[in-house]
Amino acid sequence: MSSSTVFRGCQALMAAAKAARASVATSSEVAAPKPRAPSRSGGIFKVTPVSPAMSKFLGVSEASRTDAVKKVWEYIKLRNLQNPTNKREIRCDEKLKTIFDGKDMVGFLEIGKLLSPHFV
Repeated sequence: MSSSTVFRGCQALMAAAKAARASVATSSEVAAPKPRAPSRSGGIFKVTPVSPAMSKFLGVSEASRTDAVKKVWEYIKLRNLQNPTNKREIRCDEKLKTIFDGKDMVGFLEIGKLLSPHFV
C-alpha cells in the first residue's frame, strides 16, 4: 500500500500546516519575543539559613543547597579525599565529619541526604 493512498485525505491538513509555518516565519522576523530563562530562585536554588556546623564549613550563614554541594565537592577534590580504588567513596577528614554525622566514609550519593538536616 503506498503512502499516497493512506494520506490522501490529509492533503488539506498538510497544506494548512505549511501555510501556518510560513506565517510564523514571517511574523517571527518582525518582532519575536526572546525566550525567558527559567527562574533559579526557588527549590534547591533558594538561599536559606544553614546550621552552625555548615556555616563554619562554608564560611557563610546562608547558602543554597546547590552552592553547599559545590563547596563540599571542591573541598573533597582539593584535599584528594576520594578513595582511589572506589571513586564513589569519600574518606572524611575531621572537618567533613562535622557535617557528615561523624562518619569515616561516605558514599557520594549520601552527600545530599547528609547535608539536608543542615538547612533550616
